Amino acid sequence: MKYSTQVKPLSYLKANAAEVIRQLTAQREPMVITQNGEARLVIQDVVSYEQAQETLALLKLLALGQREIDAGLATPAAAAIRKLRARNAQRQTATD
Repeated sequence: MKYSTQVKPLSYLKANAAEVIRQLTAQREPMVITQNGEARLVIQDVVSYEQAQETLALLKLLALGQREIDAGLATPAAAAIRKLRARNAQRQTATD
């Protein structure tokens, strides 16, 4: 994505709000709004925003998982599966 084509001054947004909304919704790319020649904000359609938030949430979960692994708090998959199978077997014998 080239941000250079998506940089507009605040006056453009004010004068063309409906067109900006249509463009953002159709292209699904953010737009940088400038004020006095400086980037001030980024606007995007709500679907793209929601997707970005979901991606950030997943990345946070991955980072948390990595921290737990680094701290030695993780259980190897094979050990976790053995534990779950043993627990399931105990439940089965208790209900029989």
